[in-house]
Amino acid sequence: MNCYEAVDLMGDALDGRLPEGARAGFEVHMAECGPCATYLAQIRAAREALMRLPVEPLPRERLEAIVEAYRRELGARGL
Repeated sequence: MNCYEAVDLMGDALDGRLPEGARAGFEVHMAECGPCATYLAQIRAAREALMRLPVEPLPRERLEAIVEAYRRELGARGL
């Protein structure tokens, strides 16, 4: 497994959803590649920090404004 493949699988690995066929290669790569292991640790730390943030619901008006802006942007791009 190369670094690009490992990075693609990091989210699944952190979620415990790493495909069975990729698990061994991913684990070997993490053991052998310091930069990827560091990157995985940074992603894990960021996710853990984000999970500790308080969750406050958006006011309905703000949510509607975000959805409308998203729709406008998609429409402008022809999507």
